[in-house]
Amino acid sequence: MKEAVKKGVRLIVIDPRETDVAKMAKENGGIWLRLRPGTNIPLLNAMLYCIFDEGLENKGFIDERVDGIDQLKEFIKDYSPERVAPLTDVPVELIREAARVYATSSRSLILYGLGVAEHKGGTFGVMALANLVLSTGHVGRQGTGINPLRGQNNVQGACDMGTLPYSLPGYQHTDDAEALRRYAKLWGVKTLPTTAGLLEPEMYEKAIEGSFKALYCIGYDPAQTQGNIGLVHKALSALDLLVYQDLFLTKTAEFAHVVLPSACFYEKDGTFTSGERRVRRVRKVVEPYGEALADWEIVVRLSKAMGYDMDYMHPSEIMEEIAFLAPPYRGISYETLDENINGQIWPCLKKGDAGTPLLYETTFPRGKASLVPVEFIMPEEDVDADYPFALITGRRLEHYNNGSMTRRADAFSELSPCELVEICEEDARAIGIRDGDKVRVVSRRGEVVARAWVTDRSKKGTVFMSFHFENALTNMVTSHGLDVKTLTPEYKICAVKIERL
Repeated sequence: MKEAVKKGVRLIVIDPRETDVAKMAKENGGIWLRLRPGTNIPLLNAMLYCIFDEGLENKGFIDERVDGIDQLKEFIKDYSPERVAPLTDVPVELIREAARVYATSSRSLILYGLGVAEHKGGTFGVMALANLVLSTGHVGRQGTGINPLRGQNNVQGACDMGTLPYSLPGYQHTDDAEALRRYAKLWGVKTLPTTAGLLEPEMYEKAIEGSFKALYCIGYDPAQTQGNIGLVHKALSALDLLVYQDLFLTKTAEFAHVVLPSACFYEKDGTFTSGERRVRRVRKVVEPYGEALADWEIVVRLSKAMGYDMDYMHPSEIMEEIAFLAPPYRGISYETLDENINGQIWPCLKKGDAGTPLLYETTFPRGKASLVPVEFIMPEEDVDADYPFALITGRRLEHYNNGSMTRRADAFSELSPCELVEICEEDARAIGIRDGDKVRVVSRRGEVVARAWVTDRSKKGTVFMSFHFENALTNMVTSHGLDVKTLTPEYKICAVKIERL
């Protein structure tokens, strides 16, 4: 983004906070839409209204490659900028300008992060972005499209390998009879389950009910990073067995019956797959410390102990199995990755092929794409007289995820030693808080103590916190709301009050 801005590309940034990216847009001729938290969908719908209202849609692309245009045009009439501006706090003229810039550019690219996804209406927010893409034809060409910025370095690879409860590796559905037969034959079993598994929040509900008994947790700290963790702690305490596998002891490890020490990425071979679907090698540099093993080795030993003999000797053999079972990875192996220094991009169907960097040039998997009317889904809770601030949570540059690694590094701990509550100067003055004061953040679910950071990065009426510190469990206060489709926690807005200690 920095390189693009240097070359004159205009940034349109949608964010309640004055992040570094928002500041970059503001200082370089871009557009910053400082919306009210939780109003992504009406704002995006208002931009779409402007595109149709001013005749900026790509009529040729729509006629050739898109269905549902008449229904969407009728629906979007209710989302004029004049009607949406009071709801979103974004001025009418900025909404119209952003719509024009996006629609009329020869190439427009959408990058979105968890600020879109981690809402009750997160899935529908992504669909609203897709409507913008399809209405303007900004897809299937270099420098266009819609791209999620993954929260960690191998989220894409984890999804590719079937970590979704309704998917086999390579996005083959659990009711795909042919795929199931192929998997069952290779794995030496008669049948495989055809029903989808539980999503993570469903596991916690079932644990509290008593019907979900055991959890095997690898490299993940839900007792600190999941939403509404008071409920999660109750669920973890109810389990008959919690096996925890990670580099360090974390908050979740406190609930574990068994802890298995795993190696870090410098200590093992493997692959990472980035958000552009690029598969690259990870090469072992040093031997694991102490009793730690690579995750795959632990899983193999555990499987053998439970009576199923996994006979892999090296992760390259697992990669060969992936290529056999998952069609998008068919042409990828350790050998071909060694030959392609920049990796291979799936779908990669032939050995030695670099893969497919650009998708949807001429068609979509289902033929024509569908434009879908997207209703505004309100957040689970809004501010009121008792809880007057909207809390937004996220990450800080200095720390990685739950902080279990970066808090152990002196340099990062010196830069960011404790949890901070970002609050604007006007709000801080109104409630008698000064920079550095210790404050209590209270929601309907819990409370957490941290230091105040008085800064105009935060929009009036909002506060911001991260979740990196084990001694200040921010997610004790976050919303119990879940995305209506994926059950992703609503981390990006909940109602809180601030008390000075």
